[in-house]
Amino acid sequence: MSEKMIHRHTRLSIFMHWFNAFCWFALLLTGLGLIKNEELNPVGAWLPNLMRSLFGGGENLLLVHQYLGLVWAGAFLAYILFKPRATWSFLKEVFPVSPASDMQWLLKMTLKMTLGRKGIERFGLSPDLPPQGFYNFGQKLFAQASVVGGVVIVATGLVMFFSTISMDNPGPAAWSRVIHYLTVGLVFAGLLVHIFMAAISREERPAFKSMFTGNVSEHYVRHHHSLWYAQVAAEKDKDG
Repeated sequence: MSEKMIHRHTRLSIFMHWFNAFCWFALLLTGLGLIKNEELNPVGAWLPNLMRSLFGGGENLLLVHQYLGLVWAGAFLAYILFKPRATWSFLKEVFPVSPASDMQWLLKMTLKMTLGRKGIERFGLSPDLPPQGFYNFGQKLFAQASVVGGVVIVATGLVMFFSTISMDNPGPAAWSRVIHYLTVGLVFAGLLVHIFMAAISREERPAFKSMFTGNVSEHYVRHHHSLWYAQVAAEKDKDG
């Protein structure tokens, strides 16, 4: 008997997810390639040398980084303009936080990943996680960091981009560069956790697969997103 599936993601949202992932890694590589100072570059001098040789010098690499960033930002701006309801629905899902249950989820999930279910039970705690909605709290945190961080990265990137056209006041560009680097570093740290949770963690593997198929098993939703499952079931009953 085949497992019952629940639709979770549209084709457009799947495309935007992987478009975002591709742009992020491409921008990260080209951005690191622009940092010639070995003391500031977390990967050393080999990547800047490699990237500059591949693109024919630092100026060409900078142009690729800048215009790729503009395409990335432009695509999301177009999505917001043409899909305002979907955008608002996403923001309403990821930004509201329930401190009691969400912090409990974060604590228990951290202990579960480090100590396992038996380790949690040794502390007299139940390994069962609090009920979650469409996104769990870990997914919410990364989404919040991505949205806020993305706005900061685009804003500082635009300041630096326009400073290459007019250098009347280099101060804003200098500050933007620092904020840009720090924000990218923080969001990338969250991205590493996101990749681990989505692609490596066995419990979250069905959610990872849904970013290709658009569907997730009813069993997974019932156990990991019970609040969302209740909404889906209520809508199904309402439709008859």
